[in-house]
Amino acid sequence: MTGYVTYLDTTLRDGSHALDHELSTELVHTVTGDLARAGVRYVEVGHGAGLGGSSLLMGKSSASDIELLDAAAAAGDDVVLTALLVPGFGTLEELQLAVEHGVRAVRVATHATEADAGLQHLTAARDYGLLAIGFLMMAHSADPESIAAQAAMMEDAGAQVIYLADSAGNMLGDDVRARVGAVRNRVGCEIGLHMHNNLGVAVSNSLAGVEEGVTWIDGSLGGLGAGAGNTPGEVLAVVLQRLGLQAGIDVDVLMDSAEQVVRPAMKHPQIIDRESLVIGDAGVYSSFLGKAQKLGKEYGVSPRELLIQAGRLNAVAGQEDLLEDLAIGLFRLREQPAGS
Repeated sequence: MTGYVTYLDTTLRDGSHALDHELSTELVHTVTGDLARAGVRYVEVGHGAGLGGSSLLMGKSSASDIELLDAAAAAGDDVVLTALLVPGFGTLEELQLAVEHGVRAVRVATHATEADAGLQHLTAARDYGLLAIGFLMMAHSADPESIAAQAAMMEDAGAQVIYLADSAGNMLGDDVRARVGAVRNRVGCEIGLHMHNNLGVAVSNSLAGVEEGVTWIDGSLGGLGAGAGNTPGEVLAVVLQRLGLQAGIDVDVLMDSAEQVVRPAMKHPQIIDRESLVIGDAGVYSSFLGKAQKLGKEYGVSPRELLIQAGRLNAVAGQEDLLEDLAIGLFRLREQPAGS
């Protein structure tokens, strides 16, 4: 492999899911400082569902978007502070406010088949002078040519990078290659990958993407993120360095921050447990994990069965409340008298 890969760190955004959105300003300040010292330029910060994501549906954040952005901005002048915006959760007004608090890049995220929902946001991002990045979630759920058509729409609207997000951690190497190859044949902008590790192949999938022309890859320190977590950033950085694909990042600083700062802050280890594996296999959005486990305890039903049923219904981000309907249904079925 030859070339250069840009690393974008999502510890302080996707990691919000794994922390039940109790992402503290102290943790944000410390980790941003560590990333800056390591030479990481792009640092994404905020609620797991992006700007405006703090809600009863997606989970209330213990600190506001602005408080988190300010904590990050105070820690590293050299980082490009990045925000995620999911149209319907976040608004252009919230994006403008984020810009006033240091954001210089935004990833506009839509379902893989709904790029049209984010086109005005990408155009606005360019008008604000931001690095505009399209972010196609649940990329496993659409065929390569459909993904490529959506990516082309985003590029036409002003996207300078198009990300394919394996939000369920469902894809294998050939799935990645097919989608990246199709997108590369349709767009002229750079392509990125955001992987979840529910099947244990996040790093290898990232490298499969690089083989097809990907030049941006996400990672999170300690893998902190929804489901089984994201591509472990410190592991990715070492692998990229070994392959000669990364320059200027101090892997020792990343390893130390993952070990000494991020892991002690975790509510649970980022492992591929039973439910995380089910998410990857069933193709369910990774942020469904925590709610499925909570409802499983509340109703005395199997979180695994909830996730399998959500997968059969092709549930997507923003439909987390569907899990409660499924839990109630399973509970009533279990309580039904035999033979009734």
